[in-house]
Amino acid sequence: MRPTDLHRVTVPGRPAFRGELLLTAVSRPDPEANSYRSSLVRLEPGETVAWTHGERDTAPVISPNGRWVAFLRAVGEQAPQLHVMPTFGGEPRRLTDLPLGAGAPVWAPDSIRIAFTARVPESGRYGTATGSDGEKLGADNEPPRRITRRDYRFDGEGFVRDRPSRLFVVDVEATTEAEEPTPLTDDTASVKDPAWTPDGTGVIVVAPRDWDARESLHDDLYLVPAGGGEPRLIVRCPGTAAHPAVCDDGTVFFYGTAFEGQNSVARNTGLWATTLGEGGDDEGGTAPRRLTDAESVDCDTAAGPPAPRDDDVLIAVRNRGAVELRSVPRTSAGAALSTLPLVTGQRAAVRSFVTDGDRIAVVQAGPTDTGEVLLVDGDGSVRTLTDFSESLRKIGIRPVEEVTATAPDGYPVHGWVALPEGEGPHPVLLLVHGGPFTQYEWSLFDEAQVYASAGYLVVLTNPRGSAGYGEAHGQAVVGGLGTVDADDLLAMLDAVLERPDADAERVGVMGGSYGGFMTGWLVAHHGHRFRAAWSERAVNAWDSFTGSSDIGWWFAGAYVGDDPDEQRRRSPLTYADRITIPFAIAHSEQDWRCPLEQAQRMFVALKAAGTETEMLLFPGEGHELTRSGQPRHRVQRFEAVLEWWQRHLPVS
Repeated sequence: MRPTDLHRVTVPGRPAFRGELLLTAVSRPDPEANSYRSSLVRLEPGETVAWTHGERDTAPVISPNGRWVAFLRAVGEQAPQLHVMPTFGGEPRRLTDLPLGAGAPVWAPDSIRIAFTARVPESGRYGTATGSDGEKLGADNEPPRRITRRDYRFDGEGFVRDRPSRLFVVDVEATTEAEEPTPLTDDTASVKDPAWTPDGTGVIVVAPRDWDARESLHDDLYLVPAGGGEPRLIVRCPGTAAHPAVCDDGTVFFYGTAFEGQNSVARNTGLWATTLGEGGDDEGGTAPRRLTDAESVDCDTAAGPPAPRDDDVLIAVRNRGAVELRSVPRTSAGAALSTLPLVTGQRAAVRSFVTDGDRIAVVQAGPTDTGEVLLVDGDGSVRTLTDFSESLRKIGIRPVEEVTATAPDGYPVHGWVALPEGEGPHPVLLLVHGGPFTQYEWSLFDEAQVYASAGYLVVLTNPRGSAGYGEAHGQAVVGGLGTVDADDLLAMLDAVLERPDADAERVGVMGGSYGGFMTGWLVAHHGHRFRAAWSERAVNAWDSFTGSSDIGWWFAGAYVGDDPDEQRRRSPLTYADRITIPFAIAHSEQDWRCPLEQAQRMFVALKAAGTETEMLLFPGEGHELTRSGQPRHRVQRFEAVLEWWQRHLPVS
């Protein structure tokens, strides 16, 4: 895979499934237009049929009676708006005209109403103000923001307290033309993840603790009357909460973590349950119970809500680089991962799933694809319905091998190598993921493919601090970044360098976010191991990160502590004068997770130390450049990375 092959990366979204109708949104980057294209397709036996032809159509959901499909459509620079169309085909009808767009639709049991959340701007902000000539005023003409809390912005979203996310309900039959509906929740708290009650009289939402009365990392579940009225606390959660799913008997399943105060990092997300009923009060709500084991089961909330069935609940679980679809008995209490039946996802990554009766539609990615739609029948048999990655396979996908190693203290280390063509020996690139509480996966990784295709042997590993290997594995670096995680990375590198196809004299290291932190840390403390380094969107100095990052006010203290001396000891910037190998810095100008000053401080320090260094800045991008940035910038970044490595780690 070359940088110019980015347009071949085709990714299906969460399916919509009812009866014989199975839909998904298919997205791909378009570097020529510098945008992402997405349309809905219908999956039929042996073929994929276009269902819509919009520029960016996403989030399809079929009504319970099977009559309607609701979805989001964005045109040009406009924000996505809610649309519906009959399941037998026809022209979509637009239902909303919201200045900042609508969120994913959720059908009511009556198949007439749709719930969704949407950000509502303060009057006069985000294009809602006009000048004397009737033209919309830009952001530069808005009044100053009065900021009183630390949780006022979020990377990729921008400022959030002057445009809270509010709950809406629209009537498909009563809405004849696009309109701006009235929100059901006030502007005090941002809400998310709406789910209807079985009788259709209310919508359960996730909202910050005490309806966002103060800064908090805790969430609770609230019931909002569908016809309007005050929200009622349903359950006071032990930590975070996400994606409630309500059963006909009133049981509410949801994802959640458990922690005290701001000690929220590296916590496994479990499946929880509570009861919808008259319980729940302003003091504490009903007490939830945890169905899954806190140590071994870590739910991947990105795969969507849990799916209750007759006797069990389906969840996606991170496990040693896989994201597996597992079945949890409804009566479980602290069930360990080993006791949960595997449905699909072994050595693969389940991206999303939905059920229709005893059938399951699954989007699953593997080592040779970016995601295909699978159908799991009631008897457990699995059929792959799509071949969206055919274009990538035609140009060639480099194979990936599993590798294990042992750290100096005897701890087992797990990872992979992506193999270039030929016998080698090849130059080696050690890649370090972000997080740190995330994982490299059993799925096609575009970066590893690009570098392996260019002739590099790419090393991927999940050191201590990563997700998917138990909560203790993730917690191992809390208060100790740059200790056992560095040991694990170097142990894996040593194991790979024993291979005959690896050139131990030509090794580079690179990573982003936490991976950028670790890149700086490794070359400052073990610089003799590497020829050059590439660090991007990195945390380089915890003292300034604390006050400048959108999450710095709690994240730095949770991982490093609040002592200024310890923050300096755990900062790569402190050891910049030890870095003597060529060191590239890549950063986005609008990165609010690891702000630009993190790159600037390291660049200045390296220049002062006389180190060969350069800084590559991407305008208009945030922290997620490599995953969802402008397609042209993603291609340009790949080209810059390869040019750097060819300069300092040439492929013979």
